[in-house]
Amino acid sequence: MKTTLYKPDSWGAMASFLCLIHCLLTPFLFIAQTSVAACCATETVPVWWQSIDFVFIVISFFAVYQSTKNSTNNAVKKSFWVCWGFLFFLIVNEKLEWLSIPELVMYAVAITMVILHIYNLKYCQCKTDNCCINNE
Repeated sequence: MKTTLYKPDSWGAMASFLCLIHCLLTPFLFIAQTSVAACCATETVPVWWQSIDFVFIVISFFAVYQSTKNSTNNAVKKSFWVCWGFLFFLIVNEKLEWLSIPELVMYAVAITMVILHIYNLKYCQCKTDNCCINNE
């Protein structure tokens, strides 16, 4: 259990998976809210629900940062940052409504992040404590 808590890939995979669940549940929240408040004109998303997006992006930033420090595969490191940057853009875009991007893209990026974290956890970890220090 102790080794799992200190592995950023475990946290990153979990955060990405929870982000995916959050994205999948959002339409059901709208349906439930609409059916409950059918008589009223309040169709806004609760602030706490909107804030979860930013909680996930902050957690994923630190998980990606730590994972890339401990990874031995440069392609995986770059993929982490590209996916994280794209996920960040998608979340900001969703809030500011710059472009109309299908939700499927967000699901794909979140799934990719989960896969990257699991792959990095299994195949790209340092075998000693010194191998990843300043490994640029």
